[in-house]
Amino acid sequence: MASSELIEALQALAHERHIDEFYLIERLEASLAKSYQHILDLEWDARVTIDRSTGQIYVYELVPVGEPDEETGEYAEFEERDVTPDDVSRIAAQNAKGVISSIVREAGRQSIYEEFSNRVGDLVTGTVLQGTPDFTIIKIRDGVEAELPHYDLKRNPGERNERPGNEHYRHNQRLKTLIIDVRDPNSDAPKMRGEQARPSIVVSRTHPDLIRRLFEIEVPEIYDGMVEIKSIAREPGARSKIAVASREPNLDPVGACVGPKGSRVRMVVEELRNERVDVIQWNENPATYVSNALSPAKVTRVTIDEDNHYATVVVPDDQLSLAIGKEGQNARLAARLTGWHIDIKSASFAGEPPAVDNVLIDEESAIDEELVCAHVSEDGVRCRNHARPGSRFCGIHADDEA
Repeated sequence: MASSELIEALQALAHERHIDEFYLIERLEASLAKSYQHILDLEWDARVTIDRSTGQIYVYELVPVGEPDEETGEYAEFEERDVTPDDVSRIAAQNAKGVISSIVREAGRQSIYEEFSNRVGDLVTGTVLQGTPDFTIIKIRDGVEAELPHYDLKRNPGERNERPGNEHYRHNQRLKTLIIDVRDPNSDAPKMRGEQARPSIVVSRTHPDLIRRLFEIEVPEIYDGMVEIKSIAREPGARSKIAVASREPNLDPVGACVGPKGSRVRMVVEELRNERVDVIQWNENPATYVSNALSPAKVTRVTIDEDNHYATVVVPDDQLSLAIGKEGQNARLAARLTGWHIDIKSASFAGEPPAVDNVLIDEESAIDEELVCAHVSEDGVRCRNHARPGSRFCGIHADDEA
């Protein structure tokens, strides 16, 4: 390959792959320097320069001048001795293919990192290219691919799973995903298994912020900031709860998110492959907030223990299973959403008379002393259970009355 042809090929490759031409040439010069040092069996390091206009290649041996530094043993000055061989272009062409492939791959990853490193948390739409047992490759646009990992955690317990268990993808299927990581090719962190052979961008379908971004698309009030998503709790592929609040006094945040006849929330549910999404209203009063979070169950009473961050909830007997949910899912999501430890009791177990209206209380509003067990532990903590009818103590501490 003639020198001019080499430089033309580099320019065309740089233009095709959107890589800086001079960066590509500099990397090739550094790589060829190591190759020529070995080929020419040089005693000292080599330096290679490629003329940017003609493509002519020059090889120099860096011969040290003077005495080395006493502390480091390194030379400060070097003399360049021209050792360019007659067949320099042929040798360069033989070594250039592998070198350029490596440079293009690394430069491409660096270019993607620079473009997407500031987009972590953004929602992107792509098409499925291929899938393996461990991950799915998604094409974001021409030349840019992302990885959706879904490792078998039994085989690889240290890996992350970003695919909901109920989702399986087909070729060319369009997906909305959330960017959660962009791998830095220059990072000193240990490389994960097979990282160099996979895309730099990592996306997720299980992250709670995926729901946030989907609602921002479907609900203009959220995008404009009039409605705020305060908290999200999610069990991917099964059920999610989001707490919303309005910054406008006359705007219903739940109604804005649900939309006319449920049209807005339905679009989110369809994108999540029929994952159930409950929209509840946030409230600064923890008792009201906990009660709302347990929706659709109806709550009779909520007692708040601020010191221990503990909420005791009493529900009608026929609402107990609904409040707890299948395998405790509703209660678990409500606890994650509110950040409170929630203890749910039926009215009959708590000795509560049938309630006509829901009553929400917190510790400051203080329930009637006669309704609460009078037992006080050695640590000075009063029992949170309700007293049995006609007694000052609950069933657990009934012996104290003797």
